[in-house]
Amino acid sequence: MKICLVGSSGGHLTHLHMLKPFWKDKDRFWVTFDKEDARSLLKGEQVYSCYYPTNRNLKNLVRNIGVAWRVLRKEKPDLIISSGAAVAVPFFWLGKLFGAKTIYIEVFDRIDKPTMSGKMVYPVTDCFIVQWEEMKRVYPKAVNLGASSRRSGR
Repeated sequence: MKICLVGSSGGHLTHLHMLKPFWKDKDRFWVTFDKEDARSLLKGEQVYSCYYPTNRNLKNLVRNIGVAWRVLRKEKPDLIISSGAAVAVPFFWLGKLFGAKTIYIEVFDRIDKPTMSGKMVYPVTDCFIVQWEEMKRVYPKAVNLGASSRRSGR
């Protein structure tokens, strides 16, 4: 199984890196921003750089569609995993065209409102993971793997 881990640098990338028990023994590659934190965290990993900033930046969205097309054609991953942000969007939509399965993990700090990236990838995501039960009202097909409820104090 070949895995594409795609996400913005910073917290999103850290979130994906925390999945190491899952991906450590698998054929994998990363797509993220060419920034110091990403270079440090992913030293020795196969990494493709994408364009930033991505939030509400149409020019870089178009550029990242090109990156996604080239990388996905070359690598042909079986699975694409992301926790955001906007760089995930072209990889998820084009990844479906290439036959990849997709897993999206909505960020922990969203308790009852969707992220823009989450809304954009939800229609093509095979497994959409939320971390609060309240988010299942926002994403009805989601799987909650986090806290049971904000109101329960967990």
